[in-house]
Amino acid sequence: MISGKRIAVVMPAYNAEKTLEQTVRELTDVVDIKILVDDSSNDKTAELSRQLGVATFIHDANYGYGRNQQTCYREALKAGADIVVMVHPDYQYTPLLVPAMAGMVASGVYDMVLGSRILGGGARKGGMPLYKYVSNRLLTAFQNLFLGVKLSEYHSGFRAFSRELLEALPLQENSDDFVFDNQMIAQAVIFGFRIGEISCPTKYFEEASSINFKRSVQYGLGVLATTMSFVAHKMGIVRLPRFGARGRKLSQEYYSQLR
Repeated sequence: MISGKRIAVVMPAYNAEKTLEQTVRELTDVVDIKILVDDSSNDKTAELSRQLGVATFIHDANYGYGRNQQTCYREALKAGADIVVMVHPDYQYTPLLVPAMAGMVASGVYDMVLGSRILGGGARKGGMPLYKYVSNRLLTAFQNLFLGVKLSEYHSGFRAFSRELLEALPLQENSDDFVFDNQMIAQAVIFGFRIGEISCPTKYFEEASSINFKRSVQYGLGVLATTMSFVAHKMGIVRLPRFGARGRKLSQEYYSQLR
């Protein structure tokens, strides 16, 4: 708990058995709620999660990274969280920064905080492939121009959110795939939420989840599409539920079978 606010860490997981324990062990005492959503893994991720004392939810099928996050946030809000921090259980990002990120939200200064691999110059040192680094910088420059904000990167999976933001954004209008992350930032911008960043080291190793080149290209195209749809909506050319107050929010169930 920070400043009287309950902190939840949510972990969207898929085949994270090898790195999960190390991730959970580094979560500090400020974390009040620990939640893992297993997207129908092929290993013992869910079994280990329960052994570690983490509230564990299992999708009845592999729905994708975006839907996994929706379940994470819904369950965190149901559990009474005021601040929710997403930590990937593959240990690519250090959980030791959770208190700092949650504190930035608890201060009331920011509604969303991104752990940036670019600030501090640690991305390449941590093993980020050159093609991913170059595409990260190009896509970030493109989005800064069209979204009208100035972030060091839009593609980090280490994030903290206020309860108010998670309740307001129409997250069920977003993709089930990895571009969900990018769409969420665009939504936060158009809804007027404040976004901060903190320098975050990263590690690329065999057990860390990372999309391949083909999926990276698909993600990049999704980022471009998200940006153009943002611009079209803001200019009034089209009206998209993803960027509208009436879009589907987390309070609405999109499927019910968790076991």
